[in-house]
Amino acid sequence: MRGREGGFTLIEVMITVVIIGILASIAYPLYSGYVEQARRTDGQAGLMEAAQQLERCYTVNSSYSDCNFRSSSPDGYYAITGVLTASTFTLTATPQGDQAGDKCGSLTLTQTGARGTGGGNDCQW
Repeated sequence: MRGREGGFTLIEVMITVVIIGILASIAYPLYSGYVEQARRTDGQAGLMEAAQQLERCYTVNSSYSDCNFRSSSPDGYYAITGVLTASTFTLTATPQGDQAGDKCGSLTLTQTGARGTGGGNDCQW
């Protein structure tokens, strides 16, 4: 009689592949969410940096309307635009590139420090 040879059966391999597939289907959305959140922080940092530039300019010129600011976030995931008047500004960071599908949409910041997002309550910053 021959002894049983070592190795895996097809059923064992199939069960392993199914388990890995289930784990991957759970892990990938969580990972994607963390990546979006980290990139959203880039947009927030860009807005804060632009606001600081505008405040420094306002201190010198007593007006926001003649001021310049950076037009993108530090890592480039958001494009920053602004509506400037003599005494107010509203900055908007719009997601672009890989971040364009972000559920929170655009981020906003005003001269009073009011912050907003295009998403729901889960998107507060």
